[in-house]
Amino acid sequence: MSFQLLPLNPKNLIKFKKDMQESFQQGAVDEFSTTDIDILPERDIDRSLSAKGSFAYEALLDGELVGGAVVLIDNETQHNHLDLLYVKKGTHGKGVGQSIWNAIEKLYPETIIWETHTPYFEKRNIHFYVNKCGFHIVEFYNKHHKNSNENEEIEPLPEIEYFADFFRFEKIMN
Repeated sequence: MSFQLLPLNPKNLIKFKKDMQESFQQGAVDEFSTTDIDILPERDIDRSLSAKGSFAYEALLDGELVGGAVVLIDNETQHNHLDLLYVKKGTHGKGVGQSIWNAIEKLYPETIIWETHTPYFEKRNIHFYVNKCGFHIVEFYNKHHKNSNENEEIEPLPEIEYFADFFRFEKIMN
């Protein structure tokens, strides 16, 4: 099988967003059986794609779009952020996520610290970041400990407690 991580082709943007939304939605459905709330609204993807230092990548397996990622790169501090990473629904368990992450690390070898976040209920993500990618949980955001870096202009998800609790991960590079 041939894996490639390439800059996002603008022709694939709509499919990239749709697949990412389906993947994130499935994570919530797997945990809560059902939800009628958009877990990852398109405006959040657009915000990530247009952020300063943003780079988007599509993952191809044998030429088929199977995932992707958006990273935020700070060339000054080299404290970089994995903003979004997804594996297309139905493609899990084939090493795609690990291949995406490995390729990202190779693309940015000057990174000092990688940071990312995931909701508390995403056990699959927590396992992936800690056990597969070498991240460490460094903070837990909840109603008693809010993210002080959160942009107040961003409209929060509806007041549902299980969407307010997030882990923050860091990976210090050698």
